Amino acid sequence: MTETPQRLTAWVHGRVQGVGFRWWTRARALELGLVGHATNHVDGRVLVIAEGERAALERLLELLRSPGTPGEVNLVVDSWEPARGGLNGFVER
Repeated sequence: MTETPQRLTAWVHGRVQGVGFRWWTRARALELGLVGHATNHVDGRVLVIAEGERAALERLLELLRSPGTPGEVNLVVDSWEPARGGLNGFVER
């Protein structure tokens, strides 16, 4: 039985723009077999939307909260829902 794909929405707060954070997130997501995007917002946050297997998404969330990210992450606010589909690859926006 295959697992139902999930969607992770994560708002990343801190000094995460202009430091390679979206590129780093994209590389980690692709390594984990996820699809989605990482998008800069005018308020300085980065929005990460990723879909795939729950275990891979949990690992991505763990990485986003780890001290190894580019820049400085102060807070990651996450929410979960069933995957919506329609995403191809993982892109930086």
